[in-house]
Amino acid sequence: MTETTYREAIRQALLDAMEADPSVILMGEEVGLYGGAYGVTKGLIDLFGADRVIDTPISEPAIIGAAIGAAMTGLRPVAELMYVDFAGMAMDQIANQAAKSRYMFGGQIGVPMVLRTQGGTGRSAAAQHSQSLEAWIMHVPGLRLVMPATVNDAYHLLRGALEQPDPVVVIEHKGLYTLKGELDPARPDAPWGQPVTRRKGRDLVILTYSRMLHETLAAAERLAAAGVEAEVIDLRCLNPLDEAPLVEALRRTGRAMVVTEAVVTGSVASEIAARLGELCFDWLEEPILRLGGEDIPIPVSPPLERGSIPSADLIHDTALWLVTRKAPPWAA
Repeated sequence: MTETTYREAIRQALLDAMEADPSVILMGEEVGLYGGAYGVTKGLIDLFGADRVIDTPISEPAIIGAAIGAAMTGLRPVAELMYVDFAGMAMDQIANQAAKSRYMFGGQIGVPMVLRTQGGTGRSAAAQHSQSLEAWIMHVPGLRLVMPATVNDAYHLLRGALEQPDPVVVIEHKGLYTLKGELDPARPDAPWGQPVTRRKGRDLVILTYSRMLHETLAAAERLAAAGVEAEVIDLRCLNPLDEAPLVEALRRTGRAMVVTEAVVTGSVASEIAARLGELCFDWLEEPILRLGGEDIPIPVSPPLERGSIPSADLIHDTALWLVTRKAPPWAA
C-alpha cells in the first residue's frame, strides 16, 4: 500500500493493464506525446510505443468509431474523450454502435472497450467543459458506467472495467486528479459493481458518488457534532447498480438523500430516488430527497461556479432539516 494521487492511480492502472495484456491500447487527443490533457498518460508512449498509445485527430466520432472497430476485431482499446461534454459529438458511436452491437449481432461479437472521460466543475472551464452528464450514459442500455471517488477506486474500477465483455464508460472528476490517498493494487474497496459504505450512521443514509463523496463526508462529520449520525454510501458503479445494500440501509434509517453534482432534472439522483421509493415505501419516514446542481449552464465565474453545485454546508443543512425539520439559519 502506497500513498499516491488519483491521477497517478489511473496511470498505474493503465500501465499494469498494458503490461498484463498486449491487446490493451490507448487512443485519444494528445494521449501520447503530450501525456494527456490531465497528465494521466504521461510517459506511456515511451514504454509501449506509438502503436499502442495513439494520438488521434481532433474528432470525437473518429476516436470512438476507431475504438469500436478495434474492440470488435480483438483489441481492448481505452479511448479518451478530453471532456464528457464532447460525448454529444460521438453519441451515435457510443449509444447506437458500442452499446448495441452485441445485441444486434445476436451475441456473436461484443465491444470490450473502455471510454475514459472527465466531468464536473472546479476549474472555471465554463458551460461547455464543466458538465456532469452521467445520466446520458446511464440512460443507454448496453453501457456500463463507473465514477471513482477515491484513489484506490480510481485504480481498481479502471482495472475492472478492462475485464468487462462490453463497453464501460469511466467518468473521472477533473477536480480529483490531485487528490491524495492510499493505493493497494491487491485489494479493491469492494468487488467491481458494488457500492461501499464509507461511514456508518443511524439517522439517515446519504447516497452519492464521485467528488460529492468528499463533500458529503465533510458534512457528515459536522452532522455528528450536532447529534445526527449520517450513513454515507459511495455508489461507485452507476450501471449496473447494486440496489440491495441501498435498500438495507434505507430500511434501517428510514430517511435518505441522494447527492449529485449534476442537475437534478432527469438525473442519476432522480432515478435512484424513484427506484428506492418503489422498493422501500413502507419503511420511509420522509420522502427521498434529491440534492444536486442548479438547472443552469455552469458559470465561468469561480464564486458562481461553486454556488451552482452542492457544498458540504448545503448538504449539512439539508440533511439536518430532513432529520429534525429545523430550518437552517440561511432560510430564516
